[in-house]
Amino acid sequence: MNMLRFLKRQFRLSLTSPLTCQRDRKPAIPQPIMFGLVVLSLTSVLGYRFYNQPRLKEGTIAPTTVRASRTVTVVDEEQTAEKRKAAETGLVPVLKLDTAITQEIQQDLEALLLQVEQLRETAGAMPFAEEDVLSPATQRYLRSLTAAEWQRFLVELKRAMGFRPLPAPVSGLNPLEITPIVDLETLPTQQAITELEQYARQQSRPQLQALLETIDVSRLGYQQALELLEDNQDLSPAEQAYILELLNLPEEIWLSTREGLRLGLERILTQGLPSGLPADLEANAVQGQLQAQIPETSIALAVEVFTEILEPNLVPDKDGTKQLAEQAAEAVEVVVYEVEKDDIIVESGQAITRREFILLDEFDESLRGIDWQGLATTASVVIAAVGVFTVVQRRLGIRLRCRDRILLTLLSLTPPLLMNFGQYNLVAIGLLGSSFYPPALAVTHVTLLTGLSIFNAMPYSGATIIPWESLIAAAAGGLLTATVAGRLPSREDLAQLGGTVAITQGTVYFVVMLIFSAAPGTIWSLVFPAAALFGLTGLAWCVVALGISPYLERVFDLVTPIRLAELSNLNRPLLKRLATEAPGTYQHTIFVSSLAEAAARELHANVELVRAGTLYHDIGKMHDPMGFIENQMGGPNKHDRINDPWQSAEIIKKHVSEGIAMARRYNLPEAIRHFIPEHQGTISISYFYFQAKERAKALGRTVEEKDFRYDGPIPQSRETGIVMLADACEAALRSLKNVTPETALGTVKKIFRARWQDNQLVDSGLKREEMDLIAEVFVQVWQQHNHQRIAYPKAALEPRRVSSPES
Repeated sequence: MNMLRFLKRQFRLSLTSPLTCQRDRKPAIPQPIMFGLVVLSLTSVLGYRFYNQPRLKEGTIAPTTVRASRTVTVVDEEQTAEKRKAAETGLVPVLKLDTAITQEIQQDLEALLLQVEQLRETAGAMPFAEEDVLSPATQRYLRSLTAAEWQRFLVELKRAMGFRPLPAPVSGLNPLEITPIVDLETLPTQQAITELEQYARQQSRPQLQALLETIDVSRLGYQQALELLEDNQDLSPAEQAYILELLNLPEEIWLSTREGLRLGLERILTQGLPSGLPADLEANAVQGQLQAQIPETSIALAVEVFTEILEPNLVPDKDGTKQLAEQAAEAVEVVVYEVEKDDIIVESGQAITRREFILLDEFDESLRGIDWQGLATTASVVIAAVGVFTVVQRRLGIRLRCRDRILLTLLSLTPPLLMNFGQYNLVAIGLLGSSFYPPALAVTHVTLLTGLSIFNAMPYSGATIIPWESLIAAAAGGLLTATVAGRLPSREDLAQLGGTVAITQGTVYFVVMLIFSAAPGTIWSLVFPAAALFGLTGLAWCVVALGISPYLERVFDLVTPIRLAELSNLNRPLLKRLATEAPGTYQHTIFVSSLAEAAARELHANVELVRAGTLYHDIGKMHDPMGFIENQMGGPNKHDRINDPWQSAEIIKKHVSEGIAMARRYNLPEAIRHFIPEHQGTISISYFYFQAKERAKALGRTVEEKDFRYDGPIPQSRETGIVMLADACEAALRSLKNVTPETALGTVKKIFRARWQDNQLVDSGLKREEMDLIAEVFVQVWQQHNHQRIAYPKAALEPRRVSSPES
């Protein structure tokens, strides 16, 4: 119950749909018989596969030994098709080199090498001294010292050697006052001091001085290179780190490393890098390519460089993959079963395999016939589905005519019939169902048809596997149209819905196909065309539904929001006649429509139906316009000349019967025609009734009240009930002048009370507590039509005299 209430709120569904705005007539076919016909027709179509089912099928036990009466070769088409499909969908895609990405990577490496070359020129060559004088590690350490660190190092060197080195201190720095910035007790510092002490012992003081100056020059160049490197904001910290390492490579090793990087990159890019390759595998592949090209001391550094600049340059080759898939499908061997004449196909008591079943079927030995058990199962499923639909329909308060049940049955037969041709159509069913019936009922219908379609596609006796991608995508499109179509007011909106359906169906098909495929991450290029085609079929079914909708509306006498909007066009021939031949009635109709629409909107009834029904509810007055006071325009009253209350009552009542006849001639839907009698119900024509009673009393006659009551029926829906109340209040509200809203509200409630006590609304579905709400809405509309205006002074309305220029 909570779910049903939610559906009513979600779809803003009135308890009576356009189809319920009719008299509660006895159906042309009794409901039990109609129920049986629906179940029989659906079972007949869904159970077609059980009409010719083999009793000796795969997995059963052979009752007798069967021999081949001739030599035959049988192709198992079904197994062959399944293997070919598996070969296509399980294929690893063909990849091709992306030249643009390849060139971009090569350019990145060349730009890196050029930058390193420029920085190395700034930093100076390495080594800057003979290795037997200063080890490579000491040389890297010494030139990495900052100015302050270098001066502190010189002070420590002097203390260690017992004399001051000769280089002048950096400008502004006193070596004796420099705060130690580096830990001079570290191994590199001690190693450097030791090597310089050893050099000083072996060489003269000027030679030591020259070495220290060489160190200082190299250090200054290196520091300048570091500043340039740090100022480059385009480099990441990782890139700055390995460039720094490249600066410290000896010149010979750097040259070998540079050429090795170029050669290794060319080999790697020629071989190609696929996307999704794990980082460790990529590093191993790079190291394998560089092993013979780069000095061993710089391999790790080269791998680090490539890790930063490399990216996948292999992309899927759609055409190549498609061609390979076709070749793979063609390469699948056809499943063939052969048997020689008089060979035993199956022995008595043996379980029948796939091969034996195909051969038995070829020789008509599979004992085909009607599978009554399968038909019974199908009938049970259909009865359950029809039962669920009926329960939801009644819980939602939706009445269906016999013709509605026939249409719904025909729509329900469409999906299983089309499945025989490989088509899955739920989009058109949802669009038509939501246009003709409330969306909640259409959603229920599509959901149940999806279940029946899945049942119909279930494997049975060798049938193919369920095509989940098609069924799920079709169900998604069907549910979308069933939910939305009924609330769209124009065919243009429905056309736009077709595009949304195409995208939805195609996307769902694509996703489901990838999920169920053997290699979901690699065959998207194969799946995409099929998904696009399936999406286009959804659009095509929307076009088909829009095309046949007007014909179904005519044949089954249905109303849709679009048709109601068309009928509400005041330029329709019948409404133009009403405005010309009965202008007073036309103005009355417009005001009644304003009242009824506002109330219907407040009660969440069918506003479009109320608008259209109200515009046509009094068209019968055109048979004798002057018989109704609103058309007399202050002239003589026709009924005063007749002077016969019985004849006058017949003229008044005749506008109902004439209106129904006129509505039929103009092919107005039955839902619209119901407003003509039901807005009057069986109310009394009180003016002429009391006039007749006075005359009868003087003559000693009796008056039959039924002669002065409309023939009915009373309102059978909320919509016609609302129009009855609006029609009754229109004249009273128009006649109120200079009264307060409270007075107007009291008048409206008095009229409502009379209708309620006369049992005119007992079948309408309107509740007593809703009467006050409707009355308040009517008064609000009346206030909007009778708002106060400014009283202009008399002088303001007189023409103004314009003075001539000469006066």
